[in-house]
Amino acid sequence: MLIDTYGRVATDLRVSLTDRCNLRCTYCMPEEGLQWLAKPDLLTDDEVVRLVDIAVRMLGIEEVRFTGGEPLLRPGLVGIVERVAALTPRPQMSLTTNGIGLKRTATALSAAGLDRVNVSLDTLRPGVFKALTRRDRHKDVLEGLQAARKGGLTPVKVNSVLMPGLNDDEAPDLLAWAMRHGYELRFIEQMPLDAQHGWTREGMVTADDILASLRSRFDLAPERANERGSAPAERWLVDGGPHRVGVIASVTRPFCAACDRTRLTADGQIRACLFSTKETDLRAALRSNAPDEEIAGIWRLAMWGKKAGSGLDDPTFLQPERSMSAIGG
Repeated sequence: MLIDTYGRVATDLRVSLTDRCNLRCTYCMPEEGLQWLAKPDLLTDDEVVRLVDIAVRMLGIEEVRFTGGEPLLRPGLVGIVERVAALTPRPQMSLTTNGIGLKRTATALSAAGLDRVNVSLDTLRPGVFKALTRRDRHKDVLEGLQAARKGGLTPVKVNSVLMPGLNDDEAPDLLAWAMRHGYELRFIEQMPLDAQHGWTREGMVTADDILASLRSRFDLAPERANERGSAPAERWLVDGGPHRVGVIASVTRPFCAACDRTRLTADGQIRACLFSTKETDLRAALRSNAPDEEIAGIWRLAMWGKKAGSGLDDPTFLQPERSMSAIGG
C-alpha cells in the first residue's frame, strides 16, 4: 500500500497527461500562457500505462483520474484509457477537463472504458466566460457537457470557481442550471496554485460565501451529516433532494487528515500533496530500466514522507513553484 506516517492510505491516483491547455483562465495562468514541457520530458503512453499498472497491481490504487493541463490535448488519450481499462485489477477511471474537446471525443472515451468526467465551467454568461478564460469557447463547453451525458460518462460533474467581481453572484443560477440538466455541481475555492502567484486569502470567495449565496434561493441540508470520508467535497442535499451540490474548501476547511491521493505529473514526478514543494522522480527509474519492484519502492517511500497537511494555515506557507496546470488537478 501507499501508506504514510499518519496512517493515511492512498487509493486515488491523479495522472497529469500534459501541462498544455487551450484556455488561459485568469486564476491559473497569464494571458500569454506558460513555457510548456518539452516532448522528451513527457512520459510516453507506454510509460504512463506502466506506472498506472504498477500502482493498481502493486500499490493498492483503486481510482485513476486523468488530468492536465487539458488532458483532451493528449494525442494518445483514448488509447491510454483503453489500456488502463484492461489492467487487472481494473481501476475506476475519470477525467477532469475544460470540456472544449468533449463533443468529438466523449463517445470514443466511453467506448474505451472511461467511467465519468468532471468538466470545469465557472459561468453561464458567454461574456464572463471570455473574460475569465480569455477564449470565446463557452458554447463548446456546453456542447461537450451534453456529449458526455449522451455518451454515458455519468454522473457528469461540473466544477466551478467563483471570482470576486466576475462571477461571484452566479452560484444560485449555476445550481439551478445544473439541476435542470442533471449535472452534479461542485464549487471549488480558488487555491494558491496560479502561475502568477497573485492569489490572496482576502481576495478569494470562501465556502461560507458560496453557501450563503446558495441559501438565498435554496434549502441546503448536510448529506449524511457531511461524513465525507476522503472525498474532497462537502455535499449538501438541495431542497430535500435528490439533487446535491458540493463545496471543496481546500483553503478554509482543509481535509488533509483523510486525504487518499497520490499525484503523478506529466513528466513523471510523484507529488505526495497538491501543495508539495518536493517531488520524487519516477521517470529516471523508468528510463534506466528499473524493475517494477524498484519503482514501487520509490513510490512507497515518496508517500511515506507525506506531511500532515498542506500548510496553508502556516504563516510561512510557500506556494509551489509549479502551477495547477503543471501539477495536475
